[in-house]
Amino acid sequence: MPWTPPPRPSRRSLLAGAAGAAGAVLLTGCTDDRSAGADPTISVERRMREAAVRDSARLLERYDATAAAHPDLAARLGPLRAAVAAHAAALSPSAASGAPSPAGSPSGGTGAAAPAASGEPVPAKAAEALTALADAERSLSEARTIDLAGAPGELARMLASLAACGAVHVYLLTSTPGATP
Repeated sequence: MPWTPPPRPSRRSLLAGAAGAAGAVLLTGCTDDRSAGADPTISVERRMREAAVRDSARLLERYDATAAAHPDLAARLGPLRAAVAAHAAALSPSAASGAPSPAGSPSGGTGAAAPAASGEPVPAKAAEALTALADAERSLSEARTIDLAGAPGELARMLASLAACGAVHVYLLTSTPGATP
């Protein structure tokens, strides 16, 4: 009997196999670095909110460090810092559940100037310090935009708003106040 090659799989069976493999990957519970080792009893939304609050707290520390290093910028940075503090308060898991937030700033600080959380020193020139702060705002805005994909409905809407606000902060930090276009 002559050898005949086995029949080729149909397109339908290939698609079904690919769908099954994709489903298996989703069901295995792949995690990223942020959720690795996380308590499975804590909801995804709560973990995302806690991470977002930590990110906002780090940004607040950068604002504080920049204002401490450049006191002449404090008035310009004040309203932007206040907005970031409000974002952290709105993102806190206790705000989502309606529980009162703890007293003090969202970062747990006393409001005194702190070194930048990243360990990066604040640039000596005011213009460079504003650029570094704008870069931190831009980075956080982009990260929040990426996080939208995995966020539940209400949190996704909030992250979108905060990402947009961060983009406005970047513009305000990099524009020249009082200049006409």
